[in-house]
Amino acid sequence: MYDAIVVGARCAGAPAALLLARAGYRVLLLDKAAYGTDTLSTHLVHQPGVAALARWGVLDRVRASGCPPLDRTVYEVADVHIEGRARGVDGQRAGFAPRRHVLDAILVDAAGAAGAEFRDRCRVTGLLRDGLGRVVGVEGSRGGRDFTERARLVIGADGMRSTVARLTAAPYTVRDTRLSCAYYTYWPDVPADLELFERPGGWVAAVPTHDAATLVLAYFPQSRFEEVRADAYRAYREQIRATAPALHERLAGREPVERLHGSGDQQNFFRRAAGPGWVLVGDAAHHKDSITARGISDAFWQVERLVEAVSGTLEGDPLRLDAALDRYAEDCAAQLAPGYEATLGVARLDPHEQRLSLLRAVQSDPELTAIYLDMVAGITSAGALYTPRLLALL
Repeated sequence: MYDAIVVGARCAGAPAALLLARAGYRVLLLDKAAYGTDTLSTHLVHQPGVAALARWGVLDRVRASGCPPLDRTVYEVADVHIEGRARGVDGQRAGFAPRRHVLDAILVDAAGAAGAEFRDRCRVTGLLRDGLGRVVGVEGSRGGRDFTERARLVIGADGMRSTVARLTAAPYTVRDTRLSCAYYTYWPDVPADLELFERPGGWVAAVPTHDAATLVLAYFPQSRFEEVRADAYRAYREQIRATAPALHERLAGREPVERLHGSGDQQNFFRRAAGPGWVLVGDAAHHKDSITARGISDAFWQVERLVEAVSGTLEGDPLRLDAALDRYAEDCAAQLAPGYEATLGVARLDPHEQRLSLLRAVQSDPELTAIYLDMVAGITSAGALYTPRLLALL
């Protein structure tokens, strides 16, 4: 009998197992993939997520893995050029963009060191329930053998297409249309900061990562997905050329080190995140377009809130645990809603004149630039920009 079974061992599940195990709970962490495998990702961990890694004592391992810090951000749209550094949070002013097979393994290892039991290549196929319908465990298969395990709490951290969400019939509470599709690959020895380029109908990002490689992403309107996928590499290169010509020149004469990766299924939703004996975290509970790269940092935030919420409730009355889970779910939905709406605004790929006017004022002032970059990283809200200094410039 476990206190918690966590389904999914990536950027939501592994930290959940880590923090629960450190709190003294018996935790089983399951993942359908093999340990150390890759996954689709923009990789970027904004400063709030970096601060969480530091609190958990694993940031030094990310640094030691060879992942470069992202100390400076460049953002270009129309005639606007913003360049600077966020003010940061908890002393963390740099972002990081680790490869996921590196970051996820670091988090799984930390969970194991804290006492969590980890099993990879496990496919969860069902949930165990008591006579009242409460979730009390999981059933699944590993290596051709079926298994069942019981727990006081089952945590679904298994992504946008969550099996736990499907098995609990967790309904969507908010659901918006898909807005963009994205393709990316890795380029060797391309000098870059964290660079963001925008134009109507296009968005391109350059993000340094491991092995002296730079991740270059190109975003397109969802309406173009069928056209783009017909010749994805040609469309990808053309989007870079049209949206970020200076970056396109830096890529000249180089070849990517991996195949092109991409997705036309960037869903935007909130699900009901909790019920009797179960809870959803990370992309299982809430997913939004990857264009703002908020997913990892938001998952870290959710996990910390979840562990705070259930602390002291796993040992006793199940109804007390359920009440804590309900409060957690409500809090997450309220706190994540502004970032969700902001992300949908960017994913529409339509920079309007009102925003451009604001950015022209921001680019002229280092203090406003730092506040704006805090907003990009999810540290502060858009309202923080409207200082007397900005109002004087508008």
